[in-house]
Amino acid sequence: MSVNEFNQVLVRHSDFLRPFAISLTRDTDAARDLMQETMYRALANKDKYNAGTNIKAWLYTILRNTFINNYRRKIKQNDLFRHTPAEYLTESGISPFSSDGRLREKEAWTRIMELPQLFRNPFVLYFEGYKYHEIAELYKEPLGTIKSRIHFARKLLKTQLER
Repeated sequence: MSVNEFNQVLVRHSDFLRPFAISLTRDTDAARDLMQETMYRALANKDKYNAGTNIKAWLYTILRNTFINNYRRKIKQNDLFRHTPAEYLTESGISPFSSDGRLREKEAWTRIMELPQLFRNPFVLYFEGYKYHEIAELYKEPLGTIKSRIHFARKLLKTQLER
């Protein structure tokens, strides 16, 4: 299939994706963004499309997977910020901008630095925004090991800060 034929097929079938994108996002602007990203990914991966197969199903799959990946990324970003020391202080009802809040935040960082190095280093990197797989590559450790160490660091910090 030539590039022009592929582009024409994409344009013909893009209208079928709009209702599905809106049902996933429940927002017309977000649906437009999702469709645009889907079309971009379809064009970028046109060599993976087998001529003669159901292009609608292929496009629906790209759209659904893109939506799921974006959703997971958004949840992970929210999860990252929810586990920061400042967020912990805010959830506990202490303003990080009050003198008591600043003392608690300082205490949180002190507790982080008191963690065993095995847990502290991956936790600090994760806190700074690195992804699990990036930390695993950096330390040349399995992904599960890094996730476990960060989990235990959070658990230790939580118990220490609750005291």
